[in-house]
Amino acid sequence: MASKYLPAALRSSRRIVSQISRPQWRSFSATSQVRSETLAVHRNKPDNNPSIPFKFNEQNLALIDEILQRYPPQYKKAAVLPLLDLGQRQHGYCSISVMNEVARILEMPPMRVYEVATFYTMFNREPVGKFFVQVCTTTPCQLGGCGSDKIVEAINNYLGITPGHTTEDGLFTYIEVECLGACVNAPMMQINDDYYEDLTPESAVALLKALRESAQAAETGKTVKVPAPGPLSGRRSCENSAGLTNLKEPPTWDPEVFMRKDGQL
Repeated sequence: MASKYLPAALRSSRRIVSQISRPQWRSFSATSQVRSETLAVHRNKPDNNPSIPFKFNEQNLALIDEILQRYPPQYKKAAVLPLLDLGQRQHGYCSISVMNEVARILEMPPMRVYEVATFYTMFNREPVGKFFVQVCTTTPCQLGGCGSDKIVEAINNYLGITPGHTTEDGLFTYIEVECLGACVNAPMMQINDDYYEDLTPESAVALLKALRESAQAAETGKTVKVPAPGPLSGRRSCENSAGLTNLKEPPTWDPEVFMRKDGQL
């Protein structure tokens, strides 16, 4: 009698086991996991390791004293962002030695400084060129004017590099970035601290040529005129390029017309 029920019992037990062993969760993403070590992990290099000394110069030490006065002494670690920015401006990039010196001045664990420097993309933890070119390729710049794709193509052809690289002479580091907040004057790019807007392939290349010539002329004491930051189309700001189309006359102010009278509601 038991032999009749044995096969059925085995089949049901297999179903139970398979249900128990099956995981009751699924991954949020079907793609393979990508580790963030390339962004968050520091590896010593000949030009970026803790044995290379770094100290702030006298001018920046005076600025640091002024900055720290803005914070209560027990909260001076809140000044980590402006001090990292000062270090990057002095050293050229935010090296491990710069971060360690900031940690020493602010009396905070170096890891806390590393966390800040690896979170914010404006801190360059590798050397960059004299001119740090950031081309916006977000949707408004792709659609505005000639489009950022043509700007990228023109820069690629002129500099002989693609985004993410530095020219052999060390003058230009060139990357693509997300929106820089100047959508109304698209396409645009940021070079160091300056915005250049209303770009065309011709004006973008002319700007880079002027910057290269200015760097070369500085070695001989000469000066080269570089286009001023802002729109390169002749606009002063973000006004209509076709001229003023409304509000051509000052509005008339009549209290009887614009003010609500008592009892109207």
